[in-house]
Amino acid sequence: MDFRTQLRLTALLSLPAIVAQLSSIAMQYIDASMVGSLGANASASIGLVSTTTWLFWGVLSAAGTGFSVQVAHLIGSGDFEKARKVVRQAFASLLIFSTAIALLGVAISPFLPVWLGAEEIIHRDASRYFLIFASFLPALQISFLAGSMLRCAGNMKIPSMLNVMMCLIDVVLNFILIFPERDIALGPWHIHIWGAGMGVEGAALATVLAETIVAAIMLWYLWCRSPILGLWKRPGSFMPQASTLRKALKIGMPMGLEHIAICSAQIIITTIVAPLGVVAIAANAFAIIAESLCYMPGYGIGEAATTLAGQAYGAGRHKLVRRFGYITVGAAMAVMGLMGVALYLFAPQIISVMSPVEEIWILGAEILRIEAWAEPMFGAAIVSYGFFVGLGRTVLPSIMNLLSIWGVRLTLATLLAPAMGLKGVWLAMCIELCFRGLIFLELLAFGRWRKETDT
Repeated sequence: MDFRTQLRLTALLSLPAIVAQLSSIAMQYIDASMVGSLGANASASIGLVSTTTWLFWGVLSAAGTGFSVQVAHLIGSGDFEKARKVVRQAFASLLIFSTAIALLGVAISPFLPVWLGAEEIIHRDASRYFLIFASFLPALQISFLAGSMLRCAGNMKIPSMLNVMMCLIDVVLNFILIFPERDIALGPWHIHIWGAGMGVEGAALATVLAETIVAAIMLWYLWCRSPILGLWKRPGSFMPQASTLRKALKIGMPMGLEHIAICSAQIIITTIVAPLGVVAIAANAFAIIAESLCYMPGYGIGEAATTLAGQAYGAGRHKLVRRFGYITVGAAMAVMGLMGVALYLFAPQIISVMSPVEEIWILGAEILRIEAWAEPMFGAAIVSYGFFVGLGRTVLPSIMNLLSIWGVRLTLATLLAPAMGLKGVWLAMCIELCFRGLIFLELLAFGRWRKETDT
């Protein structure tokens, strides 16, 4: 491949993934706006447990990646039959795993708001939201695993299209489940819309139902339509094999432990934010969603980096592996740098759409403008991590993420929050993301992994 072909292939794989990531954030943005119209308490209820939902999602994501990276390597080497064997074992193993994680989430849901130190007024809604989320974790696991397998086979379009569909379904279900029955005037017409009036619980139920529908479609497409990984009329055993599980643990366990450690740190940060009051909790939650508009393109490019690096590595094309690493990381830094500029300029407008409460959007805009400075380096960290995942090298990058968030972000947030409030927490985040980007760039440029790809 010449350089232009490499750029074109990177763009072809990145753009659908970016669209999917942006559609996911659009769904969260719309959810937040709808729930925000119910008041600060409803927004704070969801914001309180958001870091814990990331913890559970991250564990499922790491478990799925342990299998999908193996599939990418096998596809790169041309061993499609063995790749399908890994797909079968992945579904059998992860259905059991995700069910166990779901039961754990259901068990802790009544106690979670108390553990996080929130005001009693939001305990019930926060607990119910997390209960509904946890109950549908097996469907989330199927959706993630099927989409990940398709992307590793080079099919970025179908997972992206289905993620956009999920957003549309979620919006429709939100209108029905969050709000009560009402009449909407459209010119001379008056339309009566049935509504369940479930509030925060309706928002949770709409999201998980949309995810379940998409999980079913994604699974059907992988099973019946994928030319490489399709299992329809290709019989085989679903019994997990020790060698496959060992490889999955080698790849996925460092990522899972890293997710647990990082999300635990974020939960601790939530306990730092919670005593600052309902306005601070809501502003923090809305700002996280708004900032996602910037870094989701980075995650889309990171998915492409995983696929490109994984297949090139499996094919033994080591110089191509290195070039894909440089191209994808450079692209992410450029895109997220531009997004950071937009975030800084339009922070008040972005936040005000999600909440009618003036105190919330003023505080949210202030902290977003702090975070905007870190976006290019955050992009470097995101995509470098995805690149190393594609190589199956997850231990050192996971340790780097862990040390960065615990050693820099959490320490600085603890020191700055008492004096600066929520702005101190976000200043700590900005400094930590810049530091994390620098150490990942150093690993990409000078790390020991390069010796293996010198030929």
